[in-house]
Amino acid sequence: MTARAAEIAERVEAFVRDVVIGYETDPRWGPHGPADALVAELRDRARGAGVLTPHILTDGSHLTQRDTAVVLKASGLSPLGPVAVNTAAPDEGNMFLLGKVATPVQRERFLEPLIAGLERSAFLMTEPAAENGAGSDPSLLRTTAVPDGSGWIINGRKTFITGIEGASVGIVMARTGETATLFLIALPDPAVRIERIIDTIDSTMPGGHAEVVIDNLRVTPADLLGEAGRGFDYAQVRLAPARLSHCMRWLGAATRANAIASDYACRRQAFGRLLIDHEGVGFQLADNMIDLRMCEQMIDWCAGVLDGGARGSAESSIAKVAVSEALFRIADRCVQVMGATGVSDDTVVARIFREIRAFRIYDGPTEVHKFALARRIRRAHLGDAR
Repeated sequence: MTARAAEIAERVEAFVRDVVIGYETDPRWGPHGPADALVAELRDRARGAGVLTPHILTDGSHLTQRDTAVVLKASGLSPLGPVAVNTAAPDEGNMFLLGKVATPVQRERFLEPLIAGLERSAFLMTEPAAENGAGSDPSLLRTTAVPDGSGWIINGRKTFITGIEGASVGIVMARTGETATLFLIALPDPAVRIERIIDTIDSTMPGGHAEVVIDNLRVTPADLLGEAGRGFDYAQVRLAPARLSHCMRWLGAATRANAIASDYACRRQAFGRLLIDHEGVGFQLADNMIDLRMCEQMIDWCAGVLDGGARGSAESSIAKVAVSEALFRIADRCVQVMGATGVSDDTVVARIFREIRAFRIYDGPTEVHKFALARRIRRAHLGDAR
């Protein structure tokens, strides 16, 4: 961590603790995420405090992954923090991808409003399981982009598309022959229809998660994001850092949940002594301390790999599995330590528990990452491509 990152993280943490936490009971935070009016208000306040999009510097460059880790952890101390300071998914990952691949014209039209926190975006990749479409396996992609004159016509269905309701920017992955291509589109578009917002366990992402129909969406060469046929490659450019960013943000949330549970255990009396003095409670909080330190080290290790210029596909899978599982253990112990209070909405702990439970699935379930790692082991030992 550099001194610059430490200073940015300190300002972000102060803003989240002093301002954002006060909004956690705001009625505009609903089951499908904070309303756009709440997002705008929070971002106005973050802008005024000088902490909006803190991981992207004024010259457009990004902090290193190691420096980003401390900033995003600070933003994650409240589930609303990443939304407020514009470090939340999917915008954070989309900004990273656009910064790497978009043309100068696309950056001006699409990236700059995202960095300014004035617009939101969506990444349209995953597809319905009922149609055997692309979920955690992008090779199953069924949405097609068929050549039509100088452009393409896109048709397909997408599901669990985070934040598309209210988004102004869309990145669409579609099959073009035997490969995939990414297209960058302005939203809303009549050819991109939201069928429903899905009720899910989590509720921190504006716009929720939607099922979407793409019906004869016409795109031009100007809408290409990068080169045609390289969609799978570009998705990996985005996905490895995005997995790690999730780990960073939710580490902040788990840190806060653990602080609340520890405070509870050091105040609450049961059977003649403080909860913390009962081994069944104290040992759970000790385990939390161990898991929190492990998560920090795992994130730092993977961040170092990415900062070194490697794609980090395997390393980000390892980190995503280890951190998401550890953070869930932490959140679960916090609920258990706090008993009935832990499952209530009297504190933010229950909400953090729900959010981190979803994280074990988002950006690839634990089992999918383990399967990919097992295939790597097979290739290394047996020399085949399976």
